[in-house]
Amino acid sequence: MRRFPGPVGPLMLSLALVGGLTACSPGAPGPAETEASLASSSAPVGAGSSGSGGGQAVSPWPPSVVVGGDEPQPNRGTVEVVREMPHDPELFTQGLEVADGQIYESTGTYGGSQVQRRPLDGGDVSVSVPMADREFGEGLALTPDTLWTLTWKNQVAHNRDPQTLEMRGEVQYEGEGWGLCYDDEQLIMSNGSDHLTFRDPVTFEPTGAVNVTAGGEPVPWINELECVNGSVLANVFMTSEIIRIDPATGVVTDIYDASHLEQPRPDHTDAVFNGIAALPDSENLLVTGKMWPTMYEVRLGA
Repeated sequence: MRRFPGPVGPLMLSLALVGGLTACSPGAPGPAETEASLASSSAPVGAGSSGSGGGQAVSPWPPSVVVGGDEPQPNRGTVEVVREMPHDPELFTQGLEVADGQIYESTGTYGGSQVQRRPLDGGDVSVSVPMADREFGEGLALTPDTLWTLTWKNQVAHNRDPQTLEMRGEVQYEGEGWGLCYDDEQLIMSNGSDHLTFRDPVTFEPTGAVNVTAGGEPVPWINELECVNGSVLANVFMTSEIIRIDPATGVVTDIYDASHLEQPRPDHTDAVFNGIAALPDSENLLVTGKMWPTMYEVRLGA
């Protein structure tokens, strides 16, 4: 089992012992599944202790990315707000993308997951398609002719028409689905660990993988992804940080602090930072969070 980042306190030790005992039980999930299930971009934050969204839970995750002592060390950058835009606070944001003047957004929760498209400049939702009640929506990525959307634990990716958003087919994959992006050649997918999988943009078949590290330390809980100019930007679950990853090596080259966004945060334990989209013909990004009433156009700085 890959170790948890940071110091191991009583809570962390208890979780590790419970996971170890569970893994020894007949029919129990393997180590990767057990660990990933402790924290999902999908699961309500309070679900680990109360079994329902909005419960008061003690987080086992560090508030920021843990960086080891090896070289190269990631640069520390800033997030500058360029403008604010309204965002529907009912949306449990999981995936975000901008293309052709449209915002594509996928959301989570069982019985409430959807994928929608709406104008970047504001206005009513152009089209919205619900997912099956048994599915918990996750990240999305747009290729030249397909909108791919993930599910959390159903192990199914949806092949959708980019205009109607209707499903044209499904593809099975192993493990959990968290974030997804397209770098003009391949899809890159996260599963809540420090592992990124490269996939064929047409068949969704895996073509390779890389483990992500910062200063030599594994970076787990990698969540929402955005492919930008040869690098991968990622939100790390339960932090307000954006990391920049070199997909060739898995090395984190930059860490950007976005903790000043949406302050004070909405009064809900699930209202965490989640959602990164590159703005076409710009160096800027569009970012938001689950159930945030605001989206931010931001510029990453040194």
